[in-house]
Amino acid sequence: MSEEERIEIFGGIQRGDSIRAMARTLSRAPSSVLRELRRNGQLYRRRLPSGPLSRSGGSYRPILAQRRAENRALRPKAARLAINPRLHNLVQHQLGQRLSPEQIAGWLRRRFPDNPNMWVSHETIYQSIYVQGRGALRRELAVCLRTGRALRQPRRKAQERRTRIPGMINISERPAEVEDRAVPGHWEGDLILGKQGRSAIGTLVERSTRYVALLHLPHGAGPLAVQDAMIAATKRLPQQLWKSLTWDQGMEMRNHAAIRMATGLDIYFCDPGKPWQRGSNENTNGLLRQYFPKGTDLSQHGPDYLDFVADQMNRRPRKTLGWMDPAEALAGLFSTASEQPGVAPTT
Repeated sequence: MSEEERIEIFGGIQRGDSIRAMARTLSRAPSSVLRELRRNGQLYRRRLPSGPLSRSGGSYRPILAQRRAENRALRPKAARLAINPRLHNLVQHQLGQRLSPEQIAGWLRRRFPDNPNMWVSHETIYQSIYVQGRGALRRELAVCLRTGRALRQPRRKAQERRTRIPGMINISERPAEVEDRAVPGHWEGDLILGKQGRSAIGTLVERSTRYVALLHLPHGAGPLAVQDAMIAATKRLPQQLWKSLTWDQGMEMRNHAAIRMATGLDIYFCDPGKPWQRGSNENTNGLLRQYFPKGTDLSQHGPDYLDFVADQMNRRPRKTLGWMDPAEALAGLFSTASEQPGVAPTT
């Protein structure tokens, strides 16, 4: 914030304005105003989201607040772990016990709830190990981290991880009936990859019943191979069970238009970096790793074994289904349909 904005906040306090009123005047978020008061004022709190500010004997002076902000922004700063030997030793000991930086940060807050000087963020711990010039912790402690990496690997931005698929329809355009799982026939899909990403198996999960189908991809997970496997999979269950498919933005689904033409499926794509948008499939992929461990060659598994694994998954009782298994839930759908007047039993 600028000094002029801090002066305006001071004026708002004197007038008795609420946090939201001051935020509107400054065209700022209410959280920004409240954070400014907490950082550079004293004893400020807010009782109601849009109510008056309760000062509780606190004070806010814009000139002093500006000076505090400028001092806080000065760089370089000494690393907290470098100037606090007790904190340094505790963090180093916990890393030696194989705790992650995030676990250590949470443990410190519970262990010293009234002593902020003994708090440190997990990012600070990482920087103290990896960043040259901030090495308050021994570099060799990197082997205690779960990754065991000697160098940190930055995450790429979501838009850099994926190449946009031509003509794809985003999940935001998916009908509401898919979301509530009340109507069967809506699927989620993805790949599980083998060693070094050189082999793959396609996984499909029906959102309502959690019924699992596996795609055999012995020659890789190229767009044409996935297209053929998807079309074959839709022929193994009744057509009314194939209404839509939600998939990650992987290039293996580049031929989604051809799949739609051949199967009648409406195909939607999740946002990059948001696997929870197909949560049933993510959960199922985790369960499937019991049969297809990471780091193994998945091309060694034939279609018969994939059918066996799918059958095992579909006969596993699921809490979300009231301890029915997916096969029972699917059979119940067919039974209900056959009992309705004018609806023929499905074979």
